[in-house]
Amino acid sequence: MKKVIALCLLCSILCADPIYKSKDYSNLYKMEGFTKSMLELHFKLYQGYVQTTNTLNEKLEELSKNGGDRTLEYAGFKRMYGWEYDGMRLHEYYFENLGGNGKLDSKTALYRKIIHDYGSFDKWKQDFIATGMMRGIGWSILYFDKKSGKLTNAWINEHDLGHLAGNTTILVMDVFEHAYITHYGIDRAAYIKAFFKNIDWDMCATRFKDAN
Repeated sequence: MKKVIALCLLCSILCADPIYKSKDYSNLYKMEGFTKSMLELHFKLYQGYVQTTNTLNEKLEELSKNGGDRTLEYAGFKRMYGWEYDGMRLHEYYFENLGGNGKLDSKTALYRKIIHDYGSFDKWKQDFIATGMMRGIGWSILYFDKKSGKLTNAWINEHDLGHLAGNTTILVMDVFEHAYITHYGIDRAAYIKAFFKNIDWDMCATRFKDAN
């Protein structure tokens, strides 16, 4: 009986679904300025973050159950977790705010808020692009702080560094080299131009509406 129980437990572990599953973004293949090979490489990298996040969850749970939560191995996995998880989640935000026509409806609350906070859409766009053109690898993110009611363009370093605590993510642009170098080389400005042509502003407007 004990052997049967042990076998059942083992099977439940091996057959258990992962906490996170890679999402399908193949609908983005039709975007102008984004080659299929560039996107395929990016999707594969994203899938790696999902897989590693699941692996870390399994490792941490196993160590915790076996009294290993005070070990260097446990601490190492914990320190890795923010990088892998944020890498997974930021890519999902990024892919999900792509595939649109690049036009923000002037009737939306998000458009009115951008005008209120930045004076004009062009001034906001200039600041967002300037953030994304900064030297180094990272992300350019438009955040909304519900407490202050303010929109902010922020620079995120390596996935887990620089986030504005408590803010809602509205728009994400990946400016790691892997996002564009296979097609644009080091011409980040050309990539950003293509990015803006394909923003799904309906998704961004929904994120802003939900935040309120």
